[in-house]
Amino acid sequence: MSVPAFGLGTFRLQDQVVIDSVSQALKLGYRAIDTAQIYENEAAVGQAIAQSGIKRDELFITTKIWIANLAQEKLIPSLQESLQKLQTDYVDLTLIHWPSPNDEVSVAEFMAELIKAKEMGLTRQIGISNFTIDLMKQAIAAVGAEAIATNQIELSPLLQNRKVVEFAKENGIAITSYMTLAYGKALEETIIKAIAEQHNATPAQVILSWAMQLGYNVIPSSTKEINLASNLLAQELRLSAEDMALIATLDQGERLVNPDGLAPKWDV
Repeated sequence: MSVPAFGLGTFRLQDQVVIDSVSQALKLGYRAIDTAQIYENEAAVGQAIAQSGIKRDELFITTKIWIANLAQEKLIPSLQESLQKLQTDYVDLTLIHWPSPNDEVSVAEFMAELIKAKEMGLTRQIGISNFTIDLMKQAIAAVGAEAIATNQIELSPLLQNRKVVEFAKENGIAITSYMTLAYGKALEETIIKAIAEQHNATPAQVILSWAMQLGYNVIPSSTKEINLASNLLAQELRLSAEDMALIATLDQGERLVNPDGLAPKWDV
């Protein structure tokens, strides 16, 4: 199994807003949905999925374990609670959302619990999120690179995170990009706008296509049906080598997600 190249993100969307977003996305043809325990929207996401009538085996559902649930005695019970909220017997992918602050719970401990969850049939695949090279090395030492489906990281034209990407690729770990549009900042870049005009595309389509052409999975979110439909079309856009080279020049190392007390020491 591999992680779908294109999915729907649900960060910051709750209650009826996330129900509407997921429902509209599923009607448009989205089949991969990304949520997390800390988003406090798993139950609403589960409701939207249940109401869609789409068969479970046609969907790819991802959730993430929050830092409060990383300890051996908490991880699996917390995942079981997530499954209840999502109204499913299993998720397709379970990620460690953030590494444990100050290494309170070792990487070896929570990765071992993820493997147990997989063996129990609670999740089809396991992975990590916001992991640096050092943390990836620890995860690989714990469970083997082949067990780690993806590292979900902040990645956009303004933060191309090349060192982490290179190490992940060398070890066969896929990259999932979040914040791919950089909270909309990347949409305003002159280069992006020019490429979009040349292709009769939107700036968002250009950026999402750029990420997918580099082999990354993307999970853009939106509450507007027109944007959900438009983003989906990014899969059909092909950028030229020249386009890709121009976007490569936009890297500024500009990180937008860097929470105090939670973020690891980033690779720069």
